[in-house]
Amino acid sequence: MKFGINTFLFTSPFTNESVDLFPKFKSWGFDSVEIAIEDPSHIDPNVIRKALDESGLKCGSICAAMGPGRDLRGTVQDQQTAITYIKSILDMMPVLGCGILIGPLYSAVGRAELVSKEDYAKQWETVATHLKMLADYAEKLGVKMAIEPLNRYETDFINTCEQGLKMVNQVNSKALMLQLDTYHMNIEEKDPYQAILHAGSKLGHFHACGSDRGTPGGDQINWDRISSALHQVKYDGEVVIESFIPDIEMIAKAASIWRQFEPSQEDIAIKGLKFLRSSLIK
Repeated sequence: MKFGINTFLFTSPFTNESVDLFPKFKSWGFDSVEIAIEDPSHIDPNVIRKALDESGLKCGSICAAMGPGRDLRGTVQDQQTAITYIKSILDMMPVLGCGILIGPLYSAVGRAELVSKEDYAKQWETVATHLKMLADYAEKLGVKMAIEPLNRYETDFINTCEQGLKMVNQVNSKALMLQLDTYHMNIEEKDPYQAILHAGSKLGHFHACGSDRGTPGGDQINWDRISSALHQVKYDGEVVIESFIPDIEMIAKAASIWRQFEPSQEDIAIKGLKFLRSSLIK
């Protein structure tokens, strides 16, 4: 396993100037960085790649920012905006040396509503069609995507591993995988351990976060079972700390971050990494 840190914990939006964070991440012991790209125009991938190489970090993943207006099940305009955004990031990834784009690629975060079974089925087919096209596009570039189930307060569309796998299996592309997140699983799964086992070889990315969105390890999650499940499915990908603070306003609003969970961002990163290395590496 490789251990990474999501840039949303420290900055928004991520720009060329944000590469000043890389030496700090490396000094703390991270193998990689998960770059959250809100707008592809904010960065020059060549500049970012040069800074990564100089710091000795890898871009292990890119986190999609699926805000309002980027929605594969939304209006025709929202669907096209989302497709254009996702393709723009996929185009950057070979330059960045990044192999996977992750997140709730299927819909805008915060869209959570009760719809009829008929409307849900129509949305499902629309998303599956778009993801199939995007997976084909990604495969030609030699990169992958992983869709992330979110908790019920952030989406009504894909909340569980089972639902995520259904979409992955329907698209049926080796370029589309599943992402799981301990925070969301703690809310939505009957047993996160079983969810990881169920994901099996389709598990392409993993977010590690405390049950309260704070530091992994300082919470009620059964990390021994998480570790056991990851090893049983022979997961050897990125394990990324994704936590947020109220100071980063854009993500704080989207993820309902109204209070300070830990003493500092550094506390989350340093203590979280130490815990994950000790608990997940056997």
